[in-house]
Amino acid sequence: MVPVMSLIVPILVASVLVFIASSIIHMVTPLHKHDLKQLPDEDAVMNALRPFKIPPGDYGMPMAGSMEAMKSAEFQAKYQAGPVGFFTMRPAGAMSMTGNLVQWFIYSIVVSVFTAYVTSRAMSPGADYLRVFQIAGCVSFMGYWLSLPQNSIWWSRNWAWTFKSAIDGLVYASLTGGTFGWLWPN
Repeated sequence: MVPVMSLIVPILVASVLVFIASSIIHMVTPLHKHDLKQLPDEDAVMNALRPFKIPPGDYGMPMAGSMEAMKSAEFQAKYQAGPVGFFTMRPAGAMSMTGNLVQWFIYSIVVSVFTAYVTSRAMSPGADYLRVFQIAGCVSFMGYWLSLPQNSIWWSRNWAWTFKSAIDGLVYASLTGGTFGWLWPN
């Protein structure tokens, strides 16, 4: 067993490498270029919604409110007539990615901390690189991807997005597993 505190360097290095890789994947490669589609007549839709001053949050439409209400003829008629959707409203104003990037880096650290914990319980000091890579890579893949299919299952998120995110998860897991294998304590 390896003390988790002795894995601070691999935790931080893996997090930095994942941050850099995700920047390259999203800004340089075309992998996620078509993740979102533009609404037909976007300006008209935005102008139609603007007077409602919808606060930031996650919404579904139509929204029944309860299982009983979902069975009602009124709700069924709304659902049949459409549109049906789930959407997220964000605050209007100047666009900045700073908060998202900070949160992403913190999330990468959290995944690496859990990876360190599980791997430190499974491996001893001086463990073989490939064994450390396998455990750390598997755990970090679970952290980076395994929960995303539920968004496609329950929220109708496009399955192509989910599978493209699996590619991201494999890259991040490989970098994390490789870093832990490389910097594993003797």
